[in-house]
Amino acid sequence: MIKGSPREGAGETNSWESCPRHLGSWQRKGSQSSGHRVPGIGICNPSWRCPTPTMSPGETLDPLPDTLILQPPVFHPVVPYVTTIFGGLRAGKMVTLQGAVPLGARRFQVDFQCGCSLHPRPDIAIHFNPRFHTTKPHVICNTLHGGQWQAEARWPRLALQRGASFLILFLFGNEEMKVSVNGRHFLHYGYRLPLSRVDTLGIYGDILVTAVGFLNINPFVEGGSEYPVGHPFLLESPRLEVPCSRALPRGLWPGQVIIVRGLVLPEPKDFTLSLRDEAAHVPVMLRASFADRTLAWVSRWGQKKLILAPFVFYPQRFFEVLLLCQEGGLKLALNGQGLGATSLGQQALERLRELRISGSVQLYCVHY
Repeated sequence: MIKGSPREGAGETNSWESCPRHLGSWQRKGSQSSGHRVPGIGICNPSWRCPTPTMSPGETLDPLPDTLILQPPVFHPVVPYVTTIFGGLRAGKMVTLQGAVPLGARRFQVDFQCGCSLHPRPDIAIHFNPRFHTTKPHVICNTLHGGQWQAEARWPRLALQRGASFLILFLFGNEEMKVSVNGRHFLHYGYRLPLSRVDTLGIYGDILVTAVGFLNINPFVEGGSEYPVGHPFLLESPRLEVPCSRALPRGLWPGQVIIVRGLVLPEPKDFTLSLRDEAAHVPVMLRASFADRTLAWVSRWGQKKLILAPFVFYPQRFFEVLLLCQEGGLKLALNGQGLGATSLGQQALERLRELRISGSVQLYCVHY
Protein backbone atom coordinates (compact mmCIF):
# COMPACT_ATOMS: atom_id res chain seq x y z
CA MET A 1 0.00 0.00 0.00
CA ILE A 2 1.27 3.51 -0.82
CA LYS A 3 2.33 5.57 2.17
CA GLY A 4 -0.26 8.18 3.01
CA SER A 5 -3.09 6.33 1.32
CA PRO A 6 -6.25 5.61 3.31
CA ARG A 7 -6.61 2.30 5.05
CA GLU A 8 -9.92 0.96 6.30
CA GLY A 9 -10.32 0.41 10.01
CA ALA A 10 -13.20 -1.20 11.84
CA GLY A 11 -16.48 -0.73 10.01
CA GLU A 12 -16.14 2.17 7.59
CA THR A 13 -13.64 4.17 9.60
CA ASN A 14 -10.56 5.00 7.56
CA SER A 15 -7.15 6.13 8.69
CA TRP A 16 -3.71 6.26 7.13
CA GLU A 17 -0.93 3.77 6.56
CA SER A 18 1.85 5.99 7.78
CA CYS A 19 2.44 9.12 9.76
CA PRO A 20 5.01 11.76 8.70
CA ARG A 21 7.65 12.85 11.18
CA HIS A 22 6.50 15.51 13.60
CA LEU A 23 6.17 18.95 12.10
CA GLY A 24 6.16 21.87 14.45
CA SER A 25 8.78 20.71 16.94
CA TRP A 26 9.13 23.48 19.47
CA GLN A 27 11.51 24.70 22.12
CA ARG A 28 10.75 27.68 24.29
CA LYS A 29 13.98 29.43 23.36
CA GLY A 30 13.95 28.70 19.62
CA SER A 31 12.27 29.43 16.36
CA GLN A 32 12.41 28.62 12.68
CA SER A 33 10.30 29.67 9.73
CA SER A 34 9.62 27.77 6.55
CA GLY A 35 7.36 28.76 3.68
CA HIS A 36 4.23 30.31 5.12
CA ARG A 37 4.81 28.91 8.60
CA VAL A 38 5.20 31.65 11.14
CA PRO A 39 8.35 31.87 13.27
CA GLY A 40 8.22 29.26 15.99
CA ILE A 41 7.21 26.39 13.69
CA GLY A 42 9.89 24.22 12.17
CA ILE A 43 10.61 20.74 10.85
CA CYS A 44 11.83 18.20 13.35
CA ASN A 45 15.23 16.65 12.65
CA PRO A 46 17.29 14.66 15.17
CA SER A 47 20.46 16.62 14.33
CA TRP A 48 18.78 20.02 14.23
CA ARG A 49 18.34 22.40 17.11
CA CYS A 50 16.48 25.71 17.16
CA PRO A 51 18.69 28.80 17.34
CA THR A 52 18.18 31.14 20.27
CA PRO A 53 16.52 34.51 19.56
CA THR A 54 18.71 37.60 19.83
CA MET A 55 19.25 38.49 23.49
CA SER A 56 21.68 40.43 25.62
CA PRO A 57 24.65 38.50 27.07
CA GLY A 58 23.49 36.38 29.98
CA GLU A 59 19.83 37.11 29.31
CA THR A 60 17.36 34.25 29.81
CA LEU A 61 13.65 33.85 29.30
CA ASP A 62 11.50 34.09 32.38
CA PRO A 63 9.80 30.76 33.07
CA LEU A 64 6.15 30.83 32.04
CA PRO A 65 3.39 28.44 33.07
CA ASP A 66 2.31 26.19 30.20
CA THR A 67 -1.18 27.67 30.39
CA LEU A 68 0.26 31.07 29.38
CA ILE A 69 2.10 29.78 26.33
CA LEU A 70 0.14 29.69 23.08
CA GLN A 71 1.31 27.76 20.05
CA PRO A 72 1.68 29.96 16.94
CA PRO A 73 -0.80 29.36 14.14
CA VAL A 74 0.32 27.53 11.01
CA PHE A 75 -0.61 28.94 7.61
CA HIS A 76 -1.11 26.90 4.42
CA PRO A 77 0.32 23.59 5.65
CA VAL A 78 0.81 20.84 3.09
CA VAL A 79 -1.57 17.90 3.67
CA PRO A 80 -0.94 15.29 5.00
CA TYR A 81 0.20 17.45 7.90
CA VAL A 82 1.26 16.29 11.36
CA THR A 83 2.37 18.59 14.16
CA THR A 84 3.12 18.46 17.87
CA ILE A 85 0.56 20.13 20.14
CA PHE A 86 2.58 22.24 22.58
CA GLY A 87 2.00 20.94 26.08
CA GLY A 88 -0.54 18.38 24.81
CA LEU A 89 -4.31 18.72 25.07
CA ARG A 90 -6.19 19.60 28.23
CA ALA A 91 -9.65 20.81 29.14
CA GLY A 92 -9.95 24.47 28.21
CA LYS A 93 -8.01 24.28 24.95
CA MET A 94 -9.38 24.99 21.49
CA VAL A 95 -8.06 24.09 18.02
CA THR A 96 -9.31 26.02 14.98
CA LEU A 97 -9.16 24.78 11.41
CA GLN A 98 -9.71 27.14 8.45
CA GLY A 99 -9.87 26.02 4.86
CA ALA A 100 -12.04 24.73 2.03
CA VAL A 101 -13.38 21.42 0.77
CA PRO A 102 -12.33 20.72 -2.85
CA LEU A 103 -15.13 20.15 -5.36
CA GLY A 104 -14.07 16.55 -5.95
CA ALA A 105 -13.44 15.70 -2.29
CA ARG A 106 -14.23 12.20 -1.09
CA ARG A 107 -13.20 12.46 2.56
CA PHE A 108 -10.74 14.00 4.98
CA GLN A 109 -9.88 13.43 8.60
CA VAL A 110 -8.54 15.30 11.61
CA ASP A 111 -6.89 13.03 14.17
CA PHE A 112 -5.91 13.93 17.72
CA GLN A 113 -3.21 11.33 18.27
CA CYS A 114 -1.28 9.90 21.21
CA GLY A 115 2.13 10.29 19.61
CA CYS A 116 3.37 9.94 16.06
CA SER A 117 5.17 6.75 15.11
CA LEU A 118 5.18 4.30 12.23
CA HIS A 119 5.51 1.15 14.32
CA PRO A 120 3.68 0.63 16.53
CA ARG A 121 0.81 2.69 15.20
CA PRO A 122 -0.17 5.39 17.73
CA ASP A 123 -3.52 5.46 19.44
CA ILE A 124 -5.97 8.02 18.08
CA ALA A 125 -8.05 9.49 20.88
CA ILE A 126 -10.35 11.43 18.51
CA HIS A 127 -10.84 10.65 14.82
CA PHE A 128 -13.01 13.26 13.02
CA ASN A 129 -13.83 12.00 9.52
CA PRO A 130 -16.26 13.84 7.17
CA ARG A 131 -17.26 11.80 4.08
CA PHE A 132 -18.69 13.37 0.95
CA HIS A 133 -18.65 10.47 -1.55
CA THR A 134 -21.57 8.48 -0.16
CA THR A 135 -25.21 8.92 -1.15
CA LYS A 136 -25.77 10.51 2.26
CA PRO A 137 -22.69 12.55 3.28
CA HIS A 138 -21.95 12.17 6.98
CA VAL A 139 -19.28 12.41 9.69
CA ILE A 140 -17.71 9.56 11.61
CA CYS A 141 -15.99 9.97 14.96
CA ASN A 142 -14.08 7.10 16.52
CA THR A 143 -11.14 6.08 18.71
CA LEU A 144 -8.25 3.77 17.82
CA HIS A 145 -6.84 1.96 20.86
CA GLY A 146 -4.20 -0.77 20.74
CA GLY A 147 -4.58 -1.04 16.97
CA GLN A 148 -8.34 -1.64 17.20
CA TRP A 149 -11.10 0.75 16.21
CA GLN A 150 -13.89 1.21 18.73
CA ALA A 151 -17.61 1.55 17.98
CA GLU A 152 -18.32 4.32 15.45
CA ALA A 153 -20.31 7.43 16.26
CA ARG A 154 -22.08 8.76 13.16
CA TRP A 155 -23.71 12.13 12.38
CA PRO A 156 -25.87 11.93 9.22
CA ARG A 157 -26.17 15.66 8.57
CA LEU A 158 -22.86 17.00 7.26
CA ALA A 159 -22.38 20.70 7.94
CA LEU A 160 -19.56 20.91 5.37
CA GLN A 161 -20.03 21.18 1.60
CA ARG A 162 -17.85 20.49 -1.42
CA GLY A 163 -16.47 23.68 -2.90
CA ALA A 164 -17.20 25.73 0.25
CA SER A 165 -14.90 27.30 2.80
CA PHE A 166 -15.20 26.56 6.52
CA LEU A 167 -14.05 27.43 10.01
CA ILE A 168 -14.14 24.43 12.36
CA LEU A 169 -13.62 24.79 16.11
CA PHE A 170 -12.67 21.84 18.30
CA LEU A 171 -13.34 22.71 21.96
CA PHE A 172 -12.02 20.39 24.64
CA GLY A 173 -13.96 20.15 27.89
CA ASN A 174 -13.57 17.93 30.91
CA GLU A 175 -15.47 14.95 29.50
CA GLU A 176 -16.09 15.61 25.82
CA MET A 177 -15.03 17.47 22.70
CA LYS A 178 -17.49 19.86 21.07
CA VAL A 179 -17.28 20.86 17.42
CA SER A 180 -18.75 23.87 15.64
CA VAL A 181 -18.75 24.55 11.91
CA ASN A 182 -18.97 28.16 10.72
CA GLY A 183 -20.14 29.31 14.12
CA ARG A 184 -22.87 26.70 14.66
CA HIS A 185 -22.73 23.73 16.99
CA PHE A 186 -22.32 20.48 15.04
CA LEU A 187 -21.48 17.58 17.36
CA HIS A 188 -20.01 16.45 20.65
CA TYR A 189 -17.91 13.35 21.27
CA GLY A 190 -17.14 11.84 24.68
CA TYR A 191 -13.54 10.90 25.45
CA ARG A 192 -12.66 7.20 25.33
CA LEU A 193 -8.98 7.74 26.08
CA PRO A 194 -7.53 10.29 28.55
CA LEU A 195 -7.21 13.70 26.94
CA SER A 196 -3.82 14.10 28.62
CA ARG A 197 -2.36 11.45 26.31
CA VAL A 198 -2.98 13.54 23.17
CA ASP A 199 0.11 15.39 21.95
CA THR A 200 -0.16 15.29 18.15
CA LEU A 201 -2.51 16.68 15.50
CA GLY A 202 -2.80 14.97 12.12
CA ILE A 203 -4.72 16.27 9.08
CA TYR A 204 -5.15 13.99 6.05
CA GLY A 205 -7.22 13.58 2.90
CA ASP A 206 -9.14 15.87 0.56
CA ILE A 207 -8.88 19.22 2.28
CA LEU A 208 -7.28 22.61 1.60
CA VAL A 209 -6.08 24.15 4.86
CA THR A 210 -5.39 27.87 5.11
CA ALA A 211 -4.68 28.05 8.85
CA VAL A 212 -4.53 25.94 12.01
CA GLY A 213 -4.80 27.77 15.34
CA PHE A 214 -4.24 26.72 18.95
CA LEU A 215 -5.99 28.77 21.63
CA ASN A 216 -7.43 28.74 25.11
CA ILE A 217 -11.20 29.02 25.52
CA ASN A 218 -12.48 32.50 26.36
CA PRO A 219 -12.27 32.92 30.16
CA PHE A 220 -15.03 35.57 30.12
CA VAL A 221 -18.23 33.61 30.56
CA GLU A 222 -20.24 36.81 30.65
CA GLY A 223 -18.79 38.05 27.36
CA GLY A 224 -19.13 35.02 25.13
CA SER A 225 -21.25 32.12 23.99
CA GLU A 226 -20.72 28.41 23.56
CA TYR A 227 -18.12 29.09 20.84
CA PRO A 228 -16.86 32.54 21.88
CA VAL A 229 -13.77 33.58 19.92
CA GLY A 230 -13.63 31.52 16.71
CA HIS A 231 -12.56 34.29 14.38
CA PRO A 232 -10.29 33.50 11.42
CA PHE A 233 -6.55 34.06 11.33
CA LEU A 234 -5.30 36.19 8.43
CA LEU A 235 -1.76 36.23 7.08
CA GLU A 236 -0.35 39.51 5.72
CA SER A 237 -3.75 41.15 5.39
CA PRO A 238 -3.57 44.86 4.42
CA ARG A 239 -6.24 45.56 7.06
CA LEU A 240 -3.91 44.23 9.75
CA GLU A 241 -0.84 46.28 8.91
CA VAL A 242 0.69 47.93 11.98
CA PRO A 243 -0.11 50.57 13.11
CA CYS A 244 -3.66 49.25 12.88
CA SER A 245 -6.73 51.40 13.47
CA ARG A 246 -10.37 50.34 13.84
CA ALA A 247 -13.34 52.67 14.14
CA LEU A 248 -15.73 52.27 17.07
CA PRO A 249 -18.71 54.26 15.76
CA ARG A 250 -20.95 53.41 18.73
CA GLY A 251 -18.31 53.15 21.42
CA LEU A 252 -18.16 50.10 23.66
CA TRP A 253 -21.05 48.44 25.45
CA PRO A 254 -21.21 45.81 28.22
CA GLY A 255 -20.64 42.35 26.79
CA GLN A 256 -18.43 43.41 23.87
CA VAL A 257 -15.08 41.62 23.59
CA ILE A 258 -12.08 43.06 21.75
CA ILE A 259 -9.80 40.32 20.40
CA VAL A 260 -6.22 40.95 19.25
CA ARG A 261 -3.98 38.07 18.16
CA GLY A 262 -0.52 38.29 16.72
CA LEU A 263 3.17 37.50 16.86
CA VAL A 264 5.91 39.54 18.54
CA LEU A 265 8.64 40.49 16.07
CA PRO A 266 12.23 39.20 16.52
CA GLU A 267 13.63 42.47 17.94
CA PRO A 268 10.68 44.17 19.64
CA LYS A 269 10.81 47.75 20.85
CA ASP A 270 7.26 48.46 22.02
CA PHE A 271 3.63 47.34 21.89
CA THR A 272 0.62 49.52 22.62
CA LEU A 273 -3.14 48.98 22.47
CA SER A 274 -5.08 52.21 22.97
CA LEU A 275 -8.70 53.31 22.93
CA ARG A 276 -9.35 56.93 21.87
CA ASP A 277 -12.45 59.05 22.37
CA GLU A 278 -14.17 61.70 20.22
CA ALA A 279 -11.67 64.36 21.30
CA ALA A 280 -8.69 62.08 20.43
CA HIS A 281 -7.95 61.66 24.12
CA VAL A 282 -6.66 58.25 25.23
CA PRO A 283 -8.53 57.23 28.39
CA VAL A 284 -7.40 53.60 28.04
CA MET A 285 -3.96 52.35 27.02
CA LEU A 286 -2.35 48.94 27.49
CA ARG A 287 1.44 49.10 27.07
CA ALA A 288 4.03 46.33 27.06
CA SER A 289 7.54 47.52 27.90
CA PHE A 290 10.23 45.27 26.45
CA ALA A 291 13.00 47.14 28.27
CA ASP A 292 11.88 46.07 31.74
CA ARG A 293 9.35 43.37 30.72
CA THR A 294 6.34 44.93 32.34
CA LEU A 295 2.73 45.31 31.30
CA ALA A 296 0.75 48.30 32.49
CA TRP A 297 -2.40 50.31 32.10
CA VAL A 298 -1.50 53.92 31.25
CA SER A 299 -3.96 56.63 32.16
CA ARG A 300 -4.85 59.68 30.11
CA TRP A 301 -2.38 61.67 32.21
CA GLY A 302 0.46 59.19 31.79
CA GLN A 303 0.12 57.45 35.13
CA LYS A 304 1.06 53.75 35.07
CA LYS A 305 -0.66 50.93 36.89
CA LEU A 306 1.42 47.77 36.61
CA ILE A 307 -0.35 44.50 35.87
CA LEU A 308 1.06 41.79 38.10
CA ALA A 309 1.42 38.86 35.70
CA PRO A 310 4.15 36.95 33.88
CA PHE A 311 5.38 38.84 30.82
CA VAL A 312 4.24 36.93 27.72
CA PHE A 313 5.45 39.26 24.94
CA TYR A 314 8.74 37.58 24.12
CA PRO A 315 10.30 37.76 20.64
CA GLN A 316 8.60 35.46 18.11
CA ARG A 317 5.95 34.41 20.63
CA PHE A 318 2.27 34.24 19.72
CA PHE A 319 -0.12 36.21 21.94
CA GLU A 320 -3.82 36.89 22.41
CA VAL A 321 -5.27 39.93 24.15
CA LEU A 322 -8.94 39.94 25.17
CA LEU A 323 -10.69 43.01 26.55
CA LEU A 324 -14.21 42.53 27.87
CA CYS A 325 -16.33 45.65 28.25
CA GLN A 326 -18.43 45.63 31.41
CA GLU A 327 -20.19 48.21 33.50
CA GLY A 328 -17.48 50.24 35.16
CA GLY A 329 -14.53 49.31 32.95
CA LEU A 330 -12.65 46.66 30.98
CA LYS A 331 -11.53 43.19 32.02
CA LEU A 332 -8.25 41.90 30.58
CA ALA A 333 -7.14 38.41 29.63
CA LEU A 334 -3.80 37.42 28.12
CA ASN A 335 -3.45 34.07 26.35
CA GLY A 336 -6.72 32.93 27.88
CA GLN A 337 -5.87 33.87 31.49
CA GLY A 338 -7.88 36.57 33.26
CA LEU A 339 -5.68 39.38 34.67
CA GLY A 340 -8.01 41.80 36.40
CA ALA A 341 -9.65 45.00 35.17
CA THR A 342 -9.29 48.73 34.74
CA SER A 343 -11.97 51.22 35.77
CA LEU A 344 -13.79 53.45 33.28
CA GLY A 345 -17.26 54.96 33.48
CA GLN A 346 -20.03 53.84 31.14
CA GLN A 347 -20.27 57.27 29.51
CA ALA A 348 -16.53 57.24 28.83
CA LEU A 349 -16.85 53.77 27.27
CA GLU A 350 -19.69 54.93 25.03
CA ARG A 351 -17.61 57.91 23.85
CA LEU A 352 -14.74 55.75 22.61
CA ARG A 353 -14.35 55.98 18.84
CA GLU A 354 -11.09 54.28 17.86
CA LEU A 355 -9.08 51.16 18.64
CA ARG A 356 -5.42 51.58 17.74
CA ILE A 357 -2.63 48.96 17.86
CA SER A 358 1.01 49.85 17.30
CA GLY A 359 4.44 48.46 17.96
CA SER A 360 6.66 45.51 17.13
CA VAL A 361 4.02 42.93 16.32
CA GLN A 362 2.52 41.14 13.31
CA LEU A 363 -1.26 40.93 13.60
CA TYR A 364 -3.31 37.88 12.63
CA CYS A 365 -6.73 38.84 14.00
CA VAL A 366 -8.44 42.00 15.27
CA HIS A 367 -12.12 41.63 16.13
CA TYR A 368 -14.69 43.39 18.31
